[in-house]
Amino acid sequence: MKVSLQISCDLENIAALSPVGEDFRWYLKFKCQSCGDKSEKWQYITQEESVPLKGGRGSANLIIKCKLCGRENSADIFPDSVKPFTADGDRKMKTIVSFDCRGMEPVDFSPRNGWQCEAVETGTKFDDVDLSEKEWVDYDEKAKETVGIYELTHQFVRQK
Repeated sequence: MKVSLQISCDLENIAALSPVGEDFRWYLKFKCQSCGDKSEKWQYITQEESVPLKGGRGSANLIIKCKLCGRENSADIFPDSVKPFTADGDRKMKTIVSFDCRGMEPVDFSPRNGWQCEAVETGTKFDDVDLSEKEWVDYDEKAKETVGIYELTHQFVRQK
């Protein structure tokens, strides 16, 4: 099942917000589709990690064994699906990544750190932006103005 993570946020003097690199950690909580059990702990998935599936059936970016029913579930990041969130003047939800989920689906997302954003006026890049609090503020010295990300929200959308 293809599941896309969409976000929305208010960007102040920021042109784009991007996850950086194949080692970017997407922190998610999952629900087992077999028994409905939801994980209590955050799990992370990255493009650079690959774990072999049981029985030599290939590999996945993340494998989780359900604590309740014992089923082995897996997820992959679609490589070309990672996109920046850009400011268009509206608060529409936009897809930033899509996952190929087998036996489970994501139910929660924690943005945390490792993001990069770029200032509108100067193109100044701000690295390792931490969105743990779902907002971030800094100052663009070149433009002499505040830059920020506020009211970050998310949703998961099943794709056909």
